[in-house]
Amino acid sequence: MHPKIMVVDDEPDTIDLVKIILESENIQVIGASSGFECLELMELEKPDLILLDIMMPDMNGWETFHKIKERNPALPVAMLTVKSQEFDKMLGLHVLKADDYITKPFSRKELIKRTRDLLGTKAG
Repeated sequence: MHPKIMVVDDEPDTIDLVKIILESENIQVIGASSGFECLELMELEKPDLILLDIMMPDMNGWETFHKIKERNPALPVAMLTVKSQEFDKMLGLHVLKADDYITKPFSRKELIKRTRDLLGTKAG
């Protein structure tokens, strides 16, 4: 069975780009355009990994991250964001304990490698 990831981003182009890249690697991609949609779809779709934007209207990525972890502490969540300052990375990785912190723009190779690393043995 192919691994399934959810991309949560209010920019449809980002979801489409991730989908094109990862589906070429036999990784199923579900898009969600908000934190609220992510939380709804999470129960239904049961993703193996969530790639989560930080800057979104209504519920930002940090709030969404906390709600995801409350519901499913073992589910890997990587931040996928334009916020590339060292402070933001430290906050994401060391304070909030995100599983990874991927900054936009990312390369195809980087996204595939980091997604596979996060999925562990499920990818391939």
